[in-house]
Amino acid sequence: MRSITEPRARTCSIGELSRQTGVNIETIRYYEKIGMLPHPPRSRGGRRMYGVNEKRALGFVRRSRSLGFTLDEIRALLKIGGPEKAPCGQVREIASRHLGDIRAKIKDLRRLECVLAETIAKCAHGRAVKCPVIEVLDSG
Repeated sequence: MRSITEPRARTCSIGELSRQTGVNIETIRYYEKIGMLPHPPRSRGGRRMYGVNEKRALGFVRRSRSLGFTLDEIRALLKIGGPEKAPCGQVREIASRHLGDIRAKIKDLRRLECVLAETIAKCAHGRAVKCPVIEVLDSG
C-alpha cells in the first residue's frame, strides 16, 4: 500500500496541471521545450507527471508573465535562485529595469492617446473627402 506522502501520490497529469494553474497545455510544453520549466519525470507509460515543485515553478512563470516580465527576465530570475533563493538585490535590479520599460510604454501610450483623440476630434460626423484619421495613419 502506498503512503500519501510518496512522490507518486502527489503527481498529476499535464491536463490536471493546466486546470489547476490556468496555463494552456501547449504553453506548459513550450516552457519545458525552451528550458523555462524543468522536464518532469514520466510514468512507466511515458506520461508527464507533475508534482508540487513543477506546479510552483509554473505558477511563478505565469505570475511573472502576467506582470509583463519577458521570458528572458524570468529566466534570469530563475537562474539566480528562483522563488525561494534569489538574492533580493539582484531581483530588485531586474524588476527596476522592467519598471523602467513599463514607464516608457506608458509614456508612449499617453502620447498616442493624445494624437488619436485630437485626430478623432477633427473628424466630421458625415462623409468627408479627406478623413483626418486615415491621413494620420497613412502619413506614417
